[in-house]
Amino acid sequence: MELLPQLTEAAEAVATFVAAWPVPSVKPDSMPEFAALFGELDKQSSALLAEHLDALRPGVPWAAEMRTEVPERGEVWIVDTVDGAVQLLQGLPQWCVSVTLVRDREPVATVLHSLVLGATYAAERSRGAFRNGSPITPSTKTDLSVCLVATSQPPTVADEPVAIAAAGRSLSAVLPHVGAVRNLGPTTWQLADTAAGRIDAFWEFGLDEANLLPGALLAREAGALVTNLDGQDWKVGDRSFLAAPAGLHGQLLALLAQG
Repeated sequence: MELLPQLTEAAEAVATFVAAWPVPSVKPDSMPEFAALFGELDKQSSALLAEHLDALRPGVPWAAEMRTEVPERGEVWIVDTVDGAVQLLQGLPQWCVSVTLVRDREPVATVLHSLVLGATYAAERSRGAFRNGSPITPSTKTDLSVCLVATSQPPTVADEPVAIAAAGRSLSAVLPHVGAVRNLGPTTWQLADTAAGRIDAFWEFGLDEANLLPGALLAREAGALVTNLDGQDWKVGDRSFLAAPAGLHGQLLALLAQG
């Protein structure tokens, strides 16, 4: 069954709802305030998305967003109705809707939609990856000195001191060799841009399945290499991640191994 048209319709409907949400001019200045404000938006946008997904795949459960547990067998939805909620509540444009179907711990279909950017990324296993309906491919660069690379952190990174330390070391290892390192918003969208060659490569440390599974499918279907920092194919449970085209992957893997 081709899922992408239905997932795109669902993501667009939710994005339209979120964009119309009245974001207060005064920004929340405490975690309880943030949680209350975002919680209400998430509740209503999730209810709207559930209408679409329950009709498409009745009975398929949703995985938790923050501490994602992906079952070894069966299907599960990994969704984020406001991927980049921090940016949205700050009045910044870097947010999207993310919808992914995972089967037996492997992503099989994903759609990311940004209403602000007017862009939709989509991929289905063995069917390719697309931006606004056109096929995408990763960067063809081979010289790191002219590369824009990106990195990010899991939402629960405060509970992963090993990942925090590795992130610091890796930044020190990579910075002298690349054109620029940036964190440009949601991890999922940065990986989608990596799949499309708009970002040259992306890496991260820590457990972050909710964000990495959608991006891994997009990157792989576009033709990028997606591994852990041991050079093995990335999978659920791995605590390091690198997505890069073949011409850059080995160079970045060597640098990150030094960090």
